[in-house]
Amino acid sequence: MPTAYDTGLDRNAANFQPLTPLTFLARAAEVFPDTTAIVHGARSWTYRQFYSRAKRLGSALARRGVKRDDTVAVVLANTPPMLEAHYGVAMAAAVLNTINTRLDAAIIAFILDHGEAKALIVDREFSKVVKEALALCKSRPLVIDYDDAEYKGAGERIGELEYEEFLREGDPDFAWQMPRDEWDAISLNYTSGTTGDPKGVVYHHRGAYLLAMANVLTCGMGKHPVYLWTLPMFHCNGWCFPWTLSVVAGAHVCLRAVRAAPIYDAIATHGVTHLCGAPIVMSTLLNAAPQEKKPLSHVVEFVTAAAPPPESVLSAMKTAGFNVTHVYGLTETYGPAGVNEWHSEWDALPAAEQAEKKARQGVRYPVLEALDVLDPETMRPVRRDGKTLGEVMFRGNVVMKGYLKNKSTTEREFAGGWFHSGDLGVMHPDGYIQLKDRSKDIIISGGENISSIEVEDALYKHPAVAAVAVVAKPDEKWGETPCAFVELKPGQEATAEELIAWCRSHLAAYKCPRHVVFTEIPKTSTGKLQKFKLREMAKGV
Repeated sequence: MPTAYDTGLDRNAANFQPLTPLTFLARAAEVFPDTTAIVHGARSWTYRQFYSRAKRLGSALARRGVKRDDTVAVVLANTPPMLEAHYGVAMAAAVLNTINTRLDAAIIAFILDHGEAKALIVDREFSKVVKEALALCKSRPLVIDYDDAEYKGAGERIGELEYEEFLREGDPDFAWQMPRDEWDAISLNYTSGTTGDPKGVVYHHRGAYLLAMANVLTCGMGKHPVYLWTLPMFHCNGWCFPWTLSVVAGAHVCLRAVRAAPIYDAIATHGVTHLCGAPIVMSTLLNAAPQEKKPLSHVVEFVTAAAPPPESVLSAMKTAGFNVTHVYGLTETYGPAGVNEWHSEWDALPAAEQAEKKARQGVRYPVLEALDVLDPETMRPVRRDGKTLGEVMFRGNVVMKGYLKNKSTTEREFAGGWFHSGDLGVMHPDGYIQLKDRSKDIIISGGENISSIEVEDALYKHPAVAAVAVVAKPDEKWGETPCAFVELKPGQEATAEELIAWCRSHLAAYKCPRHVVFTEIPKTSTGKLQKFKLREMAKGV
């Protein structure tokens, strides 16, 4: 139906273009060509070079037959090729799949097959596990090795050619195309697999564009910030920060491994202004040896997710020169989509009341249309009393496109026009949400999601185990760690050390329980395990 403001013309190339973060890099290279874009060890690249290398990557992939909607997987540390892949893969109209470097071979093989990867870029540090994974795959992608001068190990070459050799196949003036539609997929990220195989979460160009822009606002980024990569880029595409930094022509300071000394060195040497990470990164900084620490000449913004840090940690971080911002989100929301926006008047509150405020997950990101706590049965908001429990739900443009090849689960998670997070929480009178539990029993350890079900399944395979329940145990260093409560079969024996070793032979190391408690597991009258009781018991272990 025409309106008074119709111009008589449909939208066209002059007044409508699909939103894509690829334009951020193109603009940065045009406006700030000689500004430092990437620092890695003793080497650095300008935005002109960054853009040229990304185009080479896109061109080389296209020349090797990668086409629209093909998947290009990477198993990389926080290195320049990972940043280049965030642009170059999409420039070939393909979809980037960043794989968690801590996964075992079987899961990596599943991801490569499920995502139908046509090409795979592998850092030699991870060649052993990837080689094992490729042997399990139904079809082998084109494998490209990355030899990083900063890697001091001895990983073998497993691919057809090396990364720099591959880039030389590409055209630095590659005429990459904008996406046909901003709804086109830009990346594929796999969840931790809470009830079985991991689910492939599909991001689109529009969401990546918007979340990248929102990071600038939420994190208080001015022009030319210096961002240190302590957050793994394989995690939700590094919360979209690979695209964010191009908006403000900032510098990416790469870091292969999170260690205190290199972090303090980077801050001192490069003037780092921002970094992100799980509580484990804060513990690493605060517990560093005196010789590793260096005084900060400026306040460094630190953005953290997962469980809110305790007041003692926040106070210590402030004393050390870091300003901590707590964010909240999921893989399905491109990373952080909620933020604990701090009000200046709260600074005058007593420490205990400030701690209560800081323990909350907060309010919606500027680009998220709605964040609420609803009754999942009625789909109505719960009472705003900070007590009534409901499910945290999201609605907006920074919610995933859906799960790859999993229509039924996508429809279930989007029921009622909201994304159902599975997190249980309350809504406070001032509109701030606070998590109270996780309905999916996910344990967040060092920023990594661990499925309690997966750990339980591994323990159930032990011949001496009759019953097992795994819950999160609070941990100062890791935030949370898996704690297993075990009942043994009559006449059977096993030690905690034996069961932990058993898990290590069946799971990735970071998923293994650090504590095993032999006890009768509390159950309901119907035989259901009472995990809420176990969580309380775990606090005293």
